[in-house]
Amino acid sequence: MKMKIKNHGRRRACRAEAQRRRAFSLLEVMIAIGIFFLAVFAILSLVSQTLSNARRLQRPLMDAGPVLAIYANTNILVEGTYSGSMSEILGDAYRDYSWTADIREVASNKLFSVECVVQQRGSREIISDLTSLFYDPQSPAGSLDGGNFIHK
Repeated sequence: MKMKIKNHGRRRACRAEAQRRRAFSLLEVMIAIGIFFLAVFAILSLVSQTLSNARRLQRPLMDAGPVLAIYANTNILVEGTYSGSMSEILGDAYRDYSWTADIREVASNKLFSVECVVQQRGSREIISDLTSLFYDPQSPAGSLDGGNFIHK
């Protein structure tokens, strides 16, 4: 009669090895978590950019550049403080904004500083503030050259 010897130790070792092959290692889990968070942060960045672009579309961006351009194109700079509506320069879409330009002679050689400020009507919040220097030898004498101060 043949005797059957059962070897349970070998089966258990095979099962343990098979279970070890089916499980993820710590390194694989860490890499998967890293890829997941990379994707999440990329999506959050896109959402943030989309919201920022939508916010910019809601109200027109204002810049004091068009006001400075008017003074750069004129032939005469006269010291003083001037103001007006942005709708006069850019059209009715900007009727809620006003500008103020302060012109001062900064050197006795006809060098003028023009500071332009754009604000929303009824608000003290400054939307845009630009300062530029202009040299215009055709301008009348300023306060440093013995001229008068003109306020409008």
